[in-house]
Amino acid sequence: MSEDIKITRIDLKRFTALVGPSRSPRAAFFSKEVDWFSNEDESVLGIVLLDIADNDYVWLTLGRDEIGRYRNFDIEACIVTHEEAEKQLISKMQEITATGQNVFPQGDKGQALDLFNIIVTEEKIHPFFRRLCEEPSFSSAKGIIGEMMPHYIDIDGNFVEQFQSAGFDARVWELYLNAYLIEEEFEFDRSHFAPDFNVNKYGHKVCIEATIVGRKKPLTEDEARIPAENYTREQLLEKSMDEMPIKFGSPLYSKLQKKYWTHEHVKGNPLVIAIADFHDKQSMLWSSTSLPNYLYGVRHESHYDEDGKLVIEPIKIDTHKLGDKEIPSGYFFQPDSEHISAVMFSNSGTISKFNRMGKQSGFGAKNVMLFRTGFCHDHDENASLPKTFAFEITGESNESWAEGLSMFHNPNALHPVHPGLFPSIAHHYFDEGQIISNLPDFYPYTSTTNIVNVVDDDK
Repeated sequence: MSEDIKITRIDLKRFTALVGPSRSPRAAFFSKEVDWFSNEDESVLGIVLLDIADNDYVWLTLGRDEIGRYRNFDIEACIVTHEEAEKQLISKMQEITATGQNVFPQGDKGQALDLFNIIVTEEKIHPFFRRLCEEPSFSSAKGIIGEMMPHYIDIDGNFVEQFQSAGFDARVWELYLNAYLIEEEFEFDRSHFAPDFNVNKYGHKVCIEATIVGRKKPLTEDEARIPAENYTREQLLEKSMDEMPIKFGSPLYSKLQKKYWTHEHVKGNPLVIAIADFHDKQSMLWSSTSLPNYLYGVRHESHYDEDGKLVIEPIKIDTHKLGDKEIPSGYFFQPDSEHISAVMFSNSGTISKFNRMGKQSGFGAKNVMLFRTGFCHDHDENASLPKTFAFEITGESNESWAEGLSMFHNPNALHPVHPGLFPSIAHHYFDEGQIISNLPDFYPYTSTTNIVNVVDDDK
């Protein structure tokens, strides 16, 4: 009997990871989600909503369409109480589950991208993609990425090939940005090849082009096994002064030459470049401070005055020089840069991020444990050093895709970005020669994710 079929309440993180962009951001204007449900194999999901205008309840059932996306296929509205809506929904989900139906056609054509069906030759497989495919340690990342693919539109037609080979880092960065923009409730326009993301919210359009600081040459299997080089504090300081600004400058300058602002669908709208550093293993742990120095052409020194108050002083940077190469500092003050509204950056748009987000949403091998340690901002205005943090990633964790993401606003932008469109991230401005930052309550500067595989004694 259908009444014996088990329907359980699931948490919002799990529901969101499964449903993804099937949600319409506009729904939040007239309804509020209050409960989420699933049958045992997750072939049928359910949700109870509060109708804000009428102050009554609605339930929806969702199942996978022909492409694998969860879509609504049944609805009931004007229910007086939350309890009655829940009761009706559970009954309907039991009824549907009893039929054995697990695909609910919507008349769409096409198929989901299959990132893990290998289409490149063995020698071209990126070592980190191989780990993602094969190792239980990264099964949480593989699980949550797999759920994204039915919704992902491959404009260029080479995403799978790139993801499996030399373009792995860049494609991971794009997947991360895609996940964040969905979380931030943007609507996507996928009708243009460039920039990478053309999104809308509240009637405002923003165009975002993704790029990375890449490796000089493809990473080999042997190189991937070698631990990251340990630099001294002095070496890192030296690298951050000139080497890293030059590395950031190269892709940023290249994007400037593309002149995206001349495209009809970009004209008059904010244009943002989103950049991440993948030039070396774990380089994102130490390279991030170089980017604002290069963008604004200043660095900061701090000291405590005689009253014990922290004083921060900006120091102007004219150029960055490494060997025979020299570039001007201050990207936002170079010719044509007024067309770039802002630069976005995160040092956590990596497979470790996907692994944590997947783990807290219930994906992956149960015997794999993830522990995150790092440094975060101390909001004490007199603090000169960050705070440390450490915790295990579990179903109780609530990390967001936005966490750790920054937007550096161009003081000379022709079309500034309204920060209200991106309320969940850090925003940085340049005012009277100094960088001013507005940071979320928890803002990690760097972190590492340690993986523990728990096995039986006889293994």
